[in-house]
Amino acid sequence: MDNLADLVGTVAGLMTISARTAPKAKGIDMLSYRILMGEDLIKLAAEVKRYGEEMHLNFFLRDAKNIESSDACVIIGLNSKSITDLNCGACGFARCEDMQNAPTFTGGPFSGPNCQVRVTDLGIAVGSAVKTAQMHNIDNRVMFTAGVGAIKLGFLPGCNMAYGIPLKAGGKNIFFDRIQG
Repeated sequence: MDNLADLVGTVAGLMTISARTAPKAKGIDMLSYRILMGEDLIKLAAEVKRYGEEMHLNFFLRDAKNIESSDACVIIGLNSKSITDLNCGACGFARCEDMQNAPTFTGGPFSGPNCQVRVTDLGIAVGSAVKTAQMHNIDNRVMFTAGVGAIKLGFLPGCNMAYGIPLKAGGKNIFFDRIQG
């Protein structure tokens, strides 16, 4: 089937709709969405591999191979320092304003601090997107590594953390019996 990758791209679009319409705290969407295909997908795989080699993290190398073999990748990211004004303290600060005014930590794969309610919004959105891929029988896997690569490449400006969901329509699920890179 010549247009299989295009059909996967269509499902990727439906996945972003599922993520966008997923429930969010106070009904406010503080997430960003992007579909990577073609050259952008190759760039993502290369960045995941580069970061894995630099940080000596073999699972990044394994995931880079999966990303490179995928038809598309949906990236869902959390906008930096977004808050709910609930002052719940889950982020480690007494008030949301304190978290927003805190210095940004940038020494890891993601930056922070992050509102834990908004991080939960991200998780629910990722779950909704994966549900849509499953409904359309598209093989997928939620990848922290793909999110790291997307952030490092600046694919989601203004986001400080993200997850990627690479997608593949093939005769065998490439995400099933993966071997550590």
